[in-house]
Amino acid sequence: MHVRTLVTILGLGFWWGELATPVAAQAPEGGGPATSWGAPDLNGVWDFRTLTPFERPTELGNQAFFTEEEAAAFEAARFAEFEVRDDQEPADIVGNYNQFWFETGDGVAETNQTSLVVDPPDGRVPPLHAEAAVRRQVLVDSRTGIDRHAPTPGGWVDDLGDGMFAVRCILGFNSGPPMNPAGYNQNVQIAQTEDHVLLLNEMVHSSRIIPLDGRPHLPDGVRQWMGDSRGRWEGETLVVETTNFLRETSFRAGVTTRDLHLIERFTRVSDGLLIYEVTVTDPGAWDRPWTYRLPMVKNEMPLFEYACHEGNYGLYNILAGARLQEAEGR
Repeated sequence: MHVRTLVTILGLGFWWGELATPVAAQAPEGGGPATSWGAPDLNGVWDFRTLTPFERPTELGNQAFFTEEEAAAFEAARFAEFEVRDDQEPADIVGNYNQFWFETGDGVAETNQTSLVVDPPDGRVPPLHAEAAVRRQVLVDSRTGIDRHAPTPGGWVDDLGDGMFAVRCILGFNSGPPMNPAGYNQNVQIAQTEDHVLLLNEMVHSSRIIPLDGRPHLPDGVRQWMGDSRGRWEGETLVVETTNFLRETSFRAGVTTRDLHLIERFTRVSDGLLIYEVTVTDPGAWDRPWTYRLPMVKNEMPLFEYACHEGNYGLYNILAGARLQEAEGR
């Protein structure tokens, strides 16, 4: 059952829906259990499916929260869309899944927010700056008329489209970092010790082992697909700073650069609710930092293995099909 009254769930002592100040300025207070050594207990599997859109629908303007009636109407409209997709004939969805395979969640976020993006106040991701927009358009133009997962003619490593990280099983399309709801396999398992935290994503079973001992980041010349993460506690909140990315990630369809800088905040506000908040800074993509907030719900089920390419036949067949099309002059 969805509980959407933040006074009850978050115990913040004020009604967020009536705030005059920007939502992003408000930090949730911790209210969950503690570990045996006294740190907030983040252990468990956390489900981040939600019907809440990443960006706020433009018609809602600066409305940060749904009323109960608005939330119910929004959910009903989305479920109606899913029913239409379920009724499609297989021929109508060639190259994609029908609705059965997607994990959309059963409602909007428990916080009743109208978008996951909370800063800027309009709930929209800032526009790409000019150079990044040009890079994006060049990629779009190079992919025109090409199947979603097929290589760009003559291409391979960098030319499997926007989803190439997921196609090659390098990075999950929702596991980032940072994490964001998309498609399916939308769970993360958190395990912690006194001096480390593990984030294990269901999607592509990627994992980050994050030290909490104050060690510095790796030298600039050492870069990784998922960056270099360092954590610290600020009161009841685990703060994870990630730098040293090798290149773009799967986040936002690959628009980020190696200069991406993330501040992720994990706050367990009750036994069954974890607030995940991310501030994204990338001068190679956006002119300003921006923030989104994603409520995660405790999942009592364990994670199951996601094998991605079993035997890598998927990749073999993608390439075989592309080479056949090239040979036929298509």
